[in-house]
Amino acid sequence: MNTHDQQRFEFLYQQHLTNLTLQGKRPATIDAYSRAVRRLSAFFDRSPDTMTTADLKQYFASLIATHSWSTVKLDRNGLQFFYRYTLDRQWEWL
Repeated sequence: MNTHDQQRFEFLYQQHLTNLTLQGKRPATIDAYSRAVRRLSAFFDRSPDTMTTADLKQYFASLIATHSWSTVKLDRNGLQFFYRYTLDRQWEWL
């Protein structure tokens, strides 16, 4: 990521952590949901607010091939929370 994208990611990531805390999520949930955002950003090397539906399909197809279903579900829930509370966008499951 370039410097601007990295700053954007860090800003959104901190908002996500704040939202998780304000919702009263447990530490293990905060860890799992925040890991989902980091993993998605690392996969595409860009900020998660720029992802398209096609990007998410590609990401989850790769995740299914390399991780357990429990990880896939945690990432889905974490990204759904991120979209709803941090980005204030509607999440449409693939």
